[in-house]
Amino acid sequence: MYFTATLTTLHVPHRAAVCGWIVNYCSMAKPRGFEFWRSTLKGARYVVAPMVEQSELAWRLLSRRHGAELCYTPMLHAQVFVRDANYRRENLYNEVHQEDRPLITQFCANDPEVFIQAALLAQDYCDAIDLNLGCPQMIAKRGHYGVFLQDEWDLLEKMIKLADEKLSVPITCKIRVFPEIEKTVKYAKMLEKAGCQLLTVHGRTKDQKGALTGIASWKHIKAVREAVNIPVFANGNIQHLSDVQCCMEETGVQGVMSAEGNLHNPALFEGRSPPVWEMAEEYLEAVGKHPPCSLSYVRAHIFKLWHHTLQIHQDLREELAKAKNVAGIAEVNRQLKQRCQEEMAKDESEWTRTGLPFPHWICQPYVRPPPKDPNAENGQKASETKAVSVKRALEDSDGPNDSLSKNKQKKKARNPHKNFCPELKPKYIKCEQCGNPKGNKCVFNLCRGCCKRKAFKEVADCPGHGLKFKTKALKQSKSDTGGGLTNGNPNSQTVSTAAHDPL
Repeated sequence: MYFTATLTTLHVPHRAAVCGWIVNYCSMAKPRGFEFWRSTLKGARYVVAPMVEQSELAWRLLSRRHGAELCYTPMLHAQVFVRDANYRRENLYNEVHQEDRPLITQFCANDPEVFIQAALLAQDYCDAIDLNLGCPQMIAKRGHYGVFLQDEWDLLEKMIKLADEKLSVPITCKIRVFPEIEKTVKYAKMLEKAGCQLLTVHGRTKDQKGALTGIASWKHIKAVREAVNIPVFANGNIQHLSDVQCCMEETGVQGVMSAEGNLHNPALFEGRSPPVWEMAEEYLEAVGKHPPCSLSYVRAHIFKLWHHTLQIHQDLREELAKAKNVAGIAEVNRQLKQRCQEEMAKDESEWTRTGLPFPHWICQPYVRPPPKDPNAENGQKASETKAVSVKRALEDSDGPNDSLSKNKQKKKARNPHKNFCPELKPKYIKCEQCGNPKGNKCVFNLCRGCCKRKAFKEVADCPGHGLKFKTKALKQSKSDTGGGLTNGNPNSQTVSTAAHDPL
């Protein structure tokens, strides 16, 4: 109030100077670095990772009850967050809860201005804003965000610096490492210099995903921790509480983040491995208390929790997939619990047939099998197996579809003309403003979103996107002037039209 009243009485040059001073003051006033970690984040050591469609409010509250000290929202798309009020409500505004703090909101973005707009809309509902620089999935590659920005240092420096200046909460980053430790350290120091106040380092490269996930490098994380003067969280190789303790001792980080380990055992940070139904029932109760929660989120969590058991009870796996509501999922959970309790009454020797460290009804991590070495199969020569895929083998597959996955073979069966070769796929021309594919018939050479904004601003038409702002304006003009006739002069219609034509 005081600043507003003062600014209105100042001349423009003085007003600009005061505005700059206010920005600098706000930047200095918010907690930074270790002060931010100690005061705002309360020295959090046990952290639940941002997980798309998985770290929603109900799951965060469950994790906090079982040892988690800091949670992240699911990754949110900055551009959608800015333009879609429903998206904001469903993914952040409606998920506010007093027990769900401290909380960091994560965005993916590749445009500084859009990122800042999204962060300004979110900053009052969280304790910090995180920029996702670690997502390695194909959707991130197509959208040009996540780990696929890690070579664009000028852009990232601009985004972080702008966020540090404009936001009232600190800016943090989550990254993946480069193969070279030296380059990873240089990358981290660049982000720190730009204004990043806390860095989460996932010790895997952008190519380590899916069947090639492999082991995260704690050496990279340790090197970053020793090189920067801001708090660092480690991510990768966390399956038990003992892994958390080993990681902190080996790397010297302030906290450890868990994603998949947390999904399979929400009590990981307590050092417990409870029966699956205990966690499932508690989660379903939280879902009931904090609606609305998407059914797909709930189903995905129950699939993860019961992963090992559902390998045995395939019929209930089908029932879970077909469940139409939360009550249906709860019923499948009840049946799984009943079957497991019946198994518990049997001879203990039958429990160990699964090859798991614990009985299958106990919360425990899922370990991905390593990719098969094609050179080790059937004594084949390396030259003969060089082109063998590390993906699962396809049974009885001979012919032109040998190299396609089962999913692609199904698509090929439905549409024999479908093309999976990247070189032969049509190349889309990018929008001149945002980089998304432009409309083929757009008069402005833009995507639909950018075209709509431009056409609205300039009161223009775009037949390619079906936009008729100019046409509607002319119709409105005619109706306002009684069909364009004034004092019986038929030529006045032309004058009226020209006067209202902005183009």
